[in-house]
Amino acid sequence: MTRLWNAPADFADEMVEGFARANGRWVRKVYGGVSRSTVAEEPEVAVVIGGGSGHYPAFAGLVGPGLAHGAAMGNLFASPSAHQVESVARASHRGRGVLLSYGNYAGDVLHFTEAQEALRADGIDCRTVAVTDDIFSAGPNEPERRRGIAGDLTVFKIAGAAASLGWDLDGVERVARRANDRTRSMGVAFSGCTMPGAAEPLFSVPEGRMAIGLGIHGEPGLAETEIPTADGLAELFAEHLLADAEVPVAETAGARVVPILNGLGSVKSEELFVVFRRVAELAEERGITLVDPQVGEFCTSFDMAGASLTFLWLDDELEELWAAPADTPAFRTGSFDRGGLLAAEDGGAEAAERAIPAASEESREDARRIAGLLDATRAAIDAHADELGRLDAIAGDGDHGIGMQRGASAAAAEAAGLAARGAGAGTLLAGAGGAWADRAGGTSGALWGVILRTLGSAAGDDDVLTGERVAAGLTEAAEAVMAYGKARVGDKTLVDALVPFAESLAAGVADGQSLSTAWETAAKTATKAAQDTADLLPGMGRARSHGDKSLGVPDPGAVSLALIATTVGGLLARD
Repeated sequence: MTRLWNAPADFADEMVEGFARANGRWVRKVYGGVSRSTVAEEPEVAVVIGGGSGHYPAFAGLVGPGLAHGAAMGNLFASPSAHQVESVARASHRGRGVLLSYGNYAGDVLHFTEAQEALRADGIDCRTVAVTDDIFSAGPNEPERRRGIAGDLTVFKIAGAAASLGWDLDGVERVARRANDRTRSMGVAFSGCTMPGAAEPLFSVPEGRMAIGLGIHGEPGLAETEIPTADGLAELFAEHLLADAEVPVAETAGARVVPILNGLGSVKSEELFVVFRRVAELAEERGITLVDPQVGEFCTSFDMAGASLTFLWLDDELEELWAAPADTPAFRTGSFDRGGLLAAEDGGAEAAERAIPAASEESREDARRIAGLLDATRAAIDAHADELGRLDAIAGDGDHGIGMQRGASAAAAEAAGLAARGAGAGTLLAGAGGAWADRAGGTSGALWGVILRTLGSAAGDDDVLTGERVAAGLTEAAEAVMAYGKARVGDKTLVDALVPFAESLAAGVADGQSLSTAWETAAKTATKAAQDTADLLPGMGRARSHGDKSLGVPDPGAVSLALIATTVGGLLARD
């Protein structure tokens, strides 16, 4: 289990600060993560990687000459926010464009895409390569739905090497995609990992059993078997990876492959070496040449007892780039000449406090009420965070409770500050939405940011908030969430509670009911809809990979939305 922490919600922030202090030779802390503390004399394409915390040495440990230029670091097992990604990219950019690369998870896709759009809007050429190496998360006919696990390293290393050689953005993007297309990984676990502050692991594996096809965020495996011998595990890895390789099995003789045998947290190097002995024998039997084998920890999951094997199938170009020197806190190869490096310039502090737009007294009064509602939301989420995390751990990664805590707390604090400064309802909701998305990260953070910002747009700062305007704003918010996250009713997501809630509220207000009465009915509708998601199979998000493992359990995103709706409804009725 994870033993050393202060406040669990502060773990990621404190970890980033400690990492930067310990590795100043390579990195400097910037808002949202870390960027290189040195730069090459000639500007390079900036390779910016990232994802949730809890995977060291991914992602911050791979920042340094010859590899990544920056790493955006999200909350535990949750994607960094778009603001964090954009901040790290701007701190790393030197005029030749930015390549964003990350594991293919719903929250990461949402936030990195939003950051890319913001960078492009500012005239910075920005491209994206999502890593999709995990062969168990989707079939070979759906490579775009596969998630990224330890194969992140091969894509990041190839891209970073190309950038260090002075290649332009087109070239860096091309070889990164080539590396991703030729990388395959598979993971197993013998026990789950435990989040800081949690009493139980995110999932458990029966004694003597092994989960196959697990994810790096604590997602349980997709299949289960008895624990094999070390040789048996090597043979299982080889069987599946060779069958899924881009190079047909019949043509493996003469192939050159980089193998990465990765420990996920608790499996010791000595055990990995025993497994690798048989991996090497199997490769020799197939006529495969193993190039620069890597055995150790490269992408972990806290204290998870497990391992993964990655194969990068080389061609001449990829082999040259893989062998190029790199010097980072956690991955070093070749001899990198640091003599030509210059100290990176500090990008400066965050932007100064923004001015508050003028607002009517009616809108300012509404804003004060909304700030109170957001504080009540924070308290309700705090009280139910453990349960939300438990629901999420059954078929997901267990971070929903912590993510909602961080988001709701940030939104409440931002709202209180804006209300004290005389903000109107629209400005307050927009600010709270931005704070929620930025602090929480992950898919739920992004979607709650959309909800609050859309409500803010509907509210404005001039007029009093009527039931009609609130209902219209929530209808727009539901549509915006579906457009942003692509989920629909029936996909077992927050949408399954949000859409019925918005429809019920609009119907009640249209029938002449007061906002509090219509809201109370709509909250009950959302609660029932959230509970009914227990009968659904997931169509979106990380839980999609686990199919019927989530059957019988309601979606935590829908449950938390219903909880917030009920909390707000109670205060509206009281007032």
